[in-house]
Amino acid sequence: MRPDRATLSPAELGPAASRVDVKALLLRYALVLVLFVFVGVLGVSNASFFTLSNFNVVLLQVSTNALLATGATYVILTGGIDLSVGSVVGLSGVVAAMVAQRDGVPWTVAAVASGIAAGGAIGLLNGLLVAVARVPAFVATLGTMTIALGMAYVLSDGQPISGLSDAFLAVSDQLYGFPVPVLLMVTVVLASWLLLSRTRLGLHIYATGGNPQAARVAGVDLRGIRLTVYTFGGLLAGLAGVVLASRATAGIATTGTGYELNAIAAAVIGGISLMGGRGSIFGTVFGFMIIGVLDNGLNILNVSPFYQLIIKGAIIIGAVFIDSTLNRKDD
Repeated sequence: MRPDRATLSPAELGPAASRVDVKALLLRYALVLVLFVFVGVLGVSNASFFTLSNFNVVLLQVSTNALLATGATYVILTGGIDLSVGSVVGLSGVVAAMVAQRDGVPWTVAAVASGIAAGGAIGLLNGLLVAVARVPAFVATLGTMTIALGMAYVLSDGQPISGLSDAFLAVSDQLYGFPVPVLLMVTVVLASWLLLSRTRLGLHIYATGGNPQAARVAGVDLRGIRLTVYTFGGLLAGLAGVVLASRATAGIATTGTGYELNAIAAAVIGGISLMGGRGSIFGTVFGFMIIGVLDNGLNILNVSPFYQLIIKGAIIIGAVFIDSTLNRKDD
């Protein structure tokens, strides 16, 4: 009986198969190699890059994108996309700032809760449009992106909402010597890892994006899963908006403009397949750290922001190319 090639080792398959495996391995970790080379060049060219203070700066800078990228991971794993999170950040910050103008811890709690709730409401709307009304995710979230931005302008009258209480500003301060945004980032990432890898909901999220037809036959509630992941994304965008409003000491409608692209880029660079059903939250961690280190390093090297956009766009295209190439190999 002829053995199945899938059960044989590279050595048994011969040199050609071994070369293919090495090529696929190099392709899969190409961005990792690029990051290490980039970090090495930065370390040699600028001694301040490897300092503890700069590392803390990078962590603080990526903390907001980490929340958004984690939400994007949930959505993309189901085969969806969410373009609204940048506008949701601005709306949530404005809503939270309106409440945070009053002094006292209870008002601060209300401000944080209202900002997160505003994000969750837009996320829920996205889920209803995609899962129930069956509007394509790109169109639905493009529409809610505009709606959220318009609402933020209306509520703020196009002006920054300042005069926030000290208690609210402490939301982005330090706790036991650690920046609160970084602690939130770590908490959200670990909770998401547990949810995606250790719960039935996580299994259903992967199944929804990997093979919707088989998932439906197996009894997975596709509508419920899609509704859940878009709501998760909205809640995390709301939390990011609250943190940014606290850091900026004001609620500004345009705070999150363009943030949706960084969030999606972090997930894709980290190996989350745009086809859905593939990737891990720790891949997303690697993705937003790449973006953070890249931004920090290019700033240290005084590279023009215009060139930074070109470099970042090229990396995103490279990540999508790698994903599509690996998917073709798997198929």
